Amino acid sequence: MTGRLLGLILSMSVAFSAPAHATSVSFDWFEYAGHDPVFDSPLPPNSYRNPILAGFYPDPSITRAGNRFYLVNSTFTYFPGIPVFESADLIHWRHVGNVIERPSELHFDGLSVSRGVFAPSIRFHDGLFYVIGTAADAGGNFYSVARHPAGPWSDPIWLPQLDGIDPSFFFDDDGRVYVLNNGPPPGIPQYDGHRAIWIQQFDLEARALTGGRRVLLNGGVDISKKPVWIEGPHLYKRHGWYYLMCAEGGTSMQHSEVVLRSHSPWGPFSAYPGNPILTQRDLDEGRPDPIAAAGHADLVQATDGRWWASFLGVRPYEIVHYNSGRETFLLPVDWRDGWPVILPHGRAIPYVTAAPAAAAPAATAPPLAGRDRAATRDRAATRDRAATRDRAATPPAPPPMPTTGNFTWRDEFDEPTLQSDWLQVRATQSAWADLKARPGWLTIHPSSESLDTLGSPSFLARRQQHTNFEASTALELPASGVAAGIGVFQNERYWYFFGVRRHEGELQVFLEKDGGEGAAVLARIATHAAESAQPRELIKLKVTGRARRYSFYYSIDQGEWNPLLLNDDGVFLSTDVAGGFVGVVLGPYARAEASVNR
Repeated sequence: MTGRLLGLILSMSVAFSAPAHATSVSFDWFEYAGHDPVFDSPLPPNSYRNPILAGFYPDPSITRAGNRFYLVNSTFTYFPGIPVFESADLIHWRHVGNVIERPSELHFDGLSVSRGVFAPSIRFHDGLFYVIGTAADAGGNFYSVARHPAGPWSDPIWLPQLDGIDPSFFFDDDGRVYVLNNGPPPGIPQYDGHRAIWIQQFDLEARALTGGRRVLLNGGVDISKKPVWIEGPHLYKRHGWYYLMCAEGGTSMQHSEVVLRSHSPWGPFSAYPGNPILTQRDLDEGRPDPIAAAGHADLVQATDGRWWASFLGVRPYEIVHYNSGRETFLLPVDWRDGWPVILPHGRAIPYVTAAPAAAAPAATAPPLAGRDRAATRDRAATRDRAATRDRAATPPAPPPMPTTGNFTWRDEFDEPTLQSDWLQVRATQSAWADLKARPGWLTIHPSSESLDTLGSPSFLARRQQHTNFEASTALELPASGVAAGIGVFQNERYWYFFGVRRHEGELQVFLEKDGGEGAAVLARIATHAAESAQPRELIKLKVTGRARRYSFYYSIDQGEWNPLLLNDDGVFLSTDVAGGFVGVVLGPYARAEASVNR
């Protein structure tokens, strides 16, 4: 196998081509549907719905190039890393590429899921896109460059002189370039969570920091109050003022956004008297349908002169729990006496609000109802024709995926490449996901890596984007020594594996769970003799979630859904319980087993 082909396989940019073998498992389709009541109301004309990217899309950063907007998010140790989204109106977003798209770029083996890529920032300058971020425990701070947001992006350009996290570029109108970041404060920290915001000039041609560093903000807006975790710095220039905007208070329920300004990028900076300019910590925690933990904002100016803020937030249940992770929201910015205000104190983030003036009709794919391979092929043909027309202007983009509201998303595995929603846990050096061995099916060549390892299990994952959802799949009965089904994964210590296997001549449906104390079988049932089952018998599995309650169903021979376990407490999948910075992902998973006596 050539190195070029191996690179294409591992980057998921083409279908995998490893040959099928006896232990392979074939999945016919996978479907995800969201049913959050807060999204049930029809969207009024000239309005949009928050979050604009539902589910695990944290730490948004945004920029504009011409009449298009581009947005990136943190992905930690998931691969491909740093998705790049494009929009013409700030509301409808298309995933056009990934900054980290080759396994050789970053190495995540041995890292917990919430390490890896932290808080990337995107900027467009002089015909180039720049993304700068941190690979925590995986190399430090780096940036990548591309002429087109869909890529190809350069390999990471490392900045070994830069400590800390959350770097951000600022391109001044006098030609100077700066890098800001969160780093240790000067001297000895005064308290836990004491950090500082630093600035240093950057030489684009030398690809290196130059000159001395300076602290712009020590501790936070008012260090006498011992503010914690000042981070996510961005610098903007407007009407002769330099505005420094940062997150403060940590990424949980005390999260906020603050702003300061100066006549020089080097400071000194004076704080806005009305800080914070965005928070939800001052609201009643028992309010219905809350949005909380708002912060980590970035600003962009539209072509009409209006400013907008992208930022993260969560949609908790029972006050503090959220399984869907930190999401991306959008609100207009109101300039008051020369200061940007995203949301006045005491006001809740709206789920529905007035759209930007440039908002266009919805560009997301319509919900899919039921299995329709012919319709899928027709949509692919339509996309191909449209791509041919547009190829002269821009490289072809993947089809849009639903990003917010209630929808049904289905992958029939009919396309030659994986849909852009799919992720894997850490980058792998083996081709275990295969769309060519059996066209129209996802074939997984299972590894022995379990979900509790720090390697790369043969697990294809997509985000849980709703508090109330269902996810289902159909797969063929795996061979002896293989377990396959649906993984529901928060991190390597908190997950479900709902699967099927052949066990001592029987077909066994089982549910494994790791709630932080090691994997254990939660439920299982032997349905009939596996030896007499048809070699390509289709098994269907379905997982449903209702806030903290997860239920698991199976169906054999196209029969009715049968419950294996109802209403198990899945609160352990909540970020506040499991820790870290990610949300739940779920999808097809297969594992080669030395022993099935579990």
